[in-house]
Amino acid sequence: MQTLHRLRLDPRFMDNVAAWERLPARPARYAPWPAGLDPRLITALQTQGIDQLYTHQAQAVAAALAGQNVVAVTGTASGKTLGYNLPVLTTLLAEAEARALYLFPTKALAQDQADELAGLIAALERTMGDGRPAAGAASLVQRLSSSVHIYDGDTPSAQRPAIRQASGVLISNPDMLHTGLLPHHPKWAAWLGGLRYVVLDELHVYRGLFGSHLANVLRRLKRLCAFYGGRPQFLCASATIANPRELAEKLLEAPVAVIDDDGAPRAEKHFLVYNPPVLDTVTGVRRSYLLEAQRITDEFLRDDVQTALFARSRNATEILLGYVRDAAQARARQAGGNAAQAAEAIRGYRGGYLPLERRAIERGLRAGEVRGVVATNALELGVDIGQLGAVVMAGYPGTIASAWQQAGRAGRRAETSAVVLVCSAAPLDQFLAAHPRYLFERSPEHARINPDNLGLLADHLRCAVFELPFAPGESFGAFGDVPALLDALAEEGDVHVQAGTYRWVGSVYPAEAVSLRAATSDRIVIQDLSAGRPRVVGEVDRATAPVRVHTGAVYLHEGRAYLITKLDWENGLAEAQPQEVDYFTEAGEAVSVKVVEVMDAEERGNGGEDRAAEEPGSAGPSHAWGELLITAQAVSFRQVRRYTHETLGYGAIDLPAREFQTTGYWLWFPAEAAAQLAREGLWLGPNNYGPNWEQQRRAARARDGFRCRQCGRPEVPGERQHDVHHNVPFRSFGYVPGVNENYRPANALENLVTLCHSCHERVEAARGTQTALGGLAHALGNVAPLFLMCDPRDLGLLAEPRSAETGAPTITLYDQAPEGLGLAEQLYALRRPLLRGAAE
Repeated sequence: MQTLHRLRLDPRFMDNVAAWERLPARPARYAPWPAGLDPRLITALQTQGIDQLYTHQAQAVAAALAGQNVVAVTGTASGKTLGYNLPVLTTLLAEAEARALYLFPTKALAQDQADELAGLIAALERTMGDGRPAAGAASLVQRLSSSVHIYDGDTPSAQRPAIRQASGVLISNPDMLHTGLLPHHPKWAAWLGGLRYVVLDELHVYRGLFGSHLANVLRRLKRLCAFYGGRPQFLCASATIANPRELAEKLLEAPVAVIDDDGAPRAEKHFLVYNPPVLDTVTGVRRSYLLEAQRITDEFLRDDVQTALFARSRNATEILLGYVRDAAQARARQAGGNAAQAAEAIRGYRGGYLPLERRAIERGLRAGEVRGVVATNALELGVDIGQLGAVVMAGYPGTIASAWQQAGRAGRRAETSAVVLVCSAAPLDQFLAAHPRYLFERSPEHARINPDNLGLLADHLRCAVFELPFAPGESFGAFGDVPALLDALAEEGDVHVQAGTYRWVGSVYPAEAVSLRAATSDRIVIQDLSAGRPRVVGEVDRATAPVRVHTGAVYLHEGRAYLITKLDWENGLAEAQPQEVDYFTEAGEAVSVKVVEVMDAEERGNGGEDRAAEEPGSAGPSHAWGELLITAQAVSFRQVRRYTHETLGYGAIDLPAREFQTTGYWLWFPAEAAAQLAREGLWLGPNNYGPNWEQQRRAARARDGFRCRQCGRPEVPGERQHDVHHNVPFRSFGYVPGVNENYRPANALENLVTLCHSCHERVEAARGTQTALGGLAHALGNVAPLFLMCDPRDLGLLAEPRSAETGAPTITLYDQAPEGLGLAEQLYALRRPLLRGAAE
């Protein structure tokens, strides 16, 4: 590849390359056609140029035809789809009334796989009688050609009755199964009774909250199938994870055969780990990783290499999209080309885009019209986007599994491909820059779910009892103590119990109130009213709306900027106005924590295992986990200039606080440990601001009208007073009690400014101020998702110099989902490896 050759000869680039790994090409390995596979399918495959199956395909087909539940775990673009299509079609050819359910996590994947399955069926039809089949074969051809149906929210109502009665393959998603099929099961009686296979593709996606929900949806599906006489077999496919058997068996609650002997060929791939150049050798500050990722992406695009640039967040995706488009337009103008056309060849791709937009982008990638795409991990999944020559990652995705999934997007058909990981300043990124072998030699992480989380379980039991009454002694999957939970639901009034049988008597439709992908199904719709009539731009979930679509926010969509002029919280609508601005906005939430119940604790000095494992006299924390009440309040936002990322100003956010109960893990440093850390110079206690501090603090707040000078938020009587910040840090004045009076110039009014707590935290972060506690919290917050293989957004983080609950310096990691996902309990169990990981 020309780009790689040029970069290798560029000393400025190579000075910052932490690793350049060449992954050699690998030949294919084949296996004989499995016994039991319909010969007509073999002939159809041969007409498509497939004369043999890869080893993993043959093994998966053989296991499925032998009646086993299967999970195939091989690399990206290794042909896992044939592993479940072939046994399903073999059964459909033999049994006229057989049904199969294909579940994909996104509509895009469903459309993609429907096209692939239809292509195989078309090849099969062409081989059966050369277009002029005999009478029996003709009816079979006709049945097969109409045997694939997509059933999701976009399916027209007029088509749904016929789909319910049809045999063949039903392609859907977990959400539609949950709300559109299971609650209406009497209409699906014949279909449920004839269900032979359930296909779960992209199994690794079903972890954390989403996976915990899906496990309960599958419990409900199997319960209804059993009622109608069906007993489906499960065929699963997954990207590489450390525990495919454990995840599959926990989702299915049944044994599985793991197929991981990947026989697919692989083209040569170059994987680079790049650390941006240091700008300040004293502080170690490096150039923005976003700007470096954009620059490297532009190197590939300059050579017309189709490239995907992955970002960690939706906001970063839109910012980078603007940067990459700007560079493409400048390059086109310089060459005398069409700048507008160059911009159109660069697209964004993330959640929140409307379905038609995403389908158009996917078609553009396959056709080669879209030369560059800036995406979140929404593009990790196996939707067909054709040939990509390069992938650039703006920051480590958070897990090794996700990094390799993104890397697998490059070189699906190309001879040579390139992957560049551009490290951010985050601890994990810098660890990988210093220890790149970790990325290449460490096995992927574990995927974890907790289907028996009481909050989730109660929601799905409501749905299950709505669907069918619970008989005396009936269990719900592997969860045995169903009567106790149903009794609790009966006390709420929606369930009635008589003679040990539980029936639904509520007036609501419970599945509608349960979102499988978020703690709440509530959404905020963003509308552009500039044209006189509302036009939907996108949507966000209500939990993140306060920091993303508050009044004054800049909402970025496909590189276009919209100023949010009004947020109607009650009706779930955000009004947006297209606006050309040279800045974007960032907001955060101030969080407070209250302990509701301690489930377990390991305190320093109690003779527990932590104490025994540490050096005598060492300063270490105490640990606990339990139920917490979280209050999150978005109070202010800042405007950030594009490219320079300097702060232009601040604004206030006036929205209700978000309050929810969840589970958390916290560690704290008791007085003895804090004192020892202070003696060793590792812990800085509260500043002694001198004898006139309270007087000057009051004077500064009065001068500023008891309002935050950044966002204008007033102090609220009975709540925490605003902070007073030193413009020039107090410590720099060198005050020593009893030795000098340097506190006087430090506390001069002209050096003081009133800030609300949220703005104060932002100013301190922008200045680069870090405490030992904040540094440890930052490290733990980055390392914890690696141990849990959860999305970093599944965890909240709070560091308190003095917690109201412990009375000591405290760090809390909590589940962002109401009622928790079991992450906190796992963190408590992993507390010692977690601290070792943070230290490493």
